Amino acid sequence: MNPRPAPARSPLLTPPEAAAYGPPPVPAPHTDAELAALLRLLAGHRRPRLHTVTVGHSRDAVSRKAAEAFAQAWLAAGHAVLAVVDWPEQAASWLRPAHRLTDPGPDALVIAAAPLGWAQLARRLAHSTPWHPERTFGFASLAEPVAVALAGNVLDGVRGAHADGGTWRIEHGWTDSVPPTTGGAE
Repeated sequence: MNPRPAPARSPLLTPPEAAAYGPPPVPAPHTDAELAALLRLLAGHRRPRLHTVTVGHSRDAVSRKAAEAFAQAWLAAGHAVLAVVDWPEQAASWLRPAHRLTDPGPDALVIAAAPLGWAQLARRLAHSTPWHPERTFGFASLAEPVAVALAGNVLDGVRGAHADGGTWRIEHGWTDSVPPTTGGAE
């Protein structure tokens, strides 16, 4: 009789791994400059042009408000929001929100989230969906070093905006930033 194969290791963080960096910072309220820079990043994406997005956010009030502001601005610019998906900071598997973000087949994902929840969701997106990090954009909290560290090596290509209107991009586990005076990274 063949022995049973060992179950695959979950992509999710164990409680000790999640606690390794101490309590993660809470997201700061988004700024007008941050929202404008995020919209410019998406509008400047050239290949292919981005029109449809899904918007994801953790359930804290700051992330919810940032997601709502982005969705309203994106719609006002004549683009489409296919879905708005939220998730708790602690979840059993993260599979449902991961599929809800990617299943409508958006051109891009836009995320406003607390670092721990984002790290868990990103790990699930990478493991269980056809997610492309380079087509994911976010508010400043996604670039928090603790979020990048907790997510592991799945965030390369994710980019977004800082509160001052500068931009950031994650590559090789590092967050590269561009100040607002240079026009931002694309």
